[in-house]
Amino acid sequence: MLGKRLKDLRTRTKLRQEDVATKIGIARTTYAMYEQSKREPDNETLQKLADYFEVSIDYLLGRSNNSSRDKNQSKQPEFESLFFYELEKLSEEDKQKALEHVRYLRYIAEQQK
Repeated sequence: MLGKRLKDLRTRTKLRQEDVATKIGIARTTYAMYEQSKREPDNETLQKLADYFEVSIDYLLGRSNNSSRDKNQSKQPEFESLFFYELEKLSEEDKQKALEHVRYLRYIAEQQK
């Protein structure tokens, strides 16, 4: 899916593979391999590609069909993955406190909309 999305975005913007590769600081052949799904970018390069095309990483990976990037949406998955990673290190009591706090923050965010 990544290769197809990259090629679609590049051709829609009428760019050459070399243009995209130069802009994000990789070799054209490396970028071509991404489009051909023969190679996958590391996390840093994936973020550069998403930033360059102004789409979310989820869109590039085929996890979302929405190509527009909302600043709040793009940061939420990173926050949630960090939260769940750190959650394993907590006691059951602290997990409940953390969950209550997250629910409270979401409630506050909803009230501000």
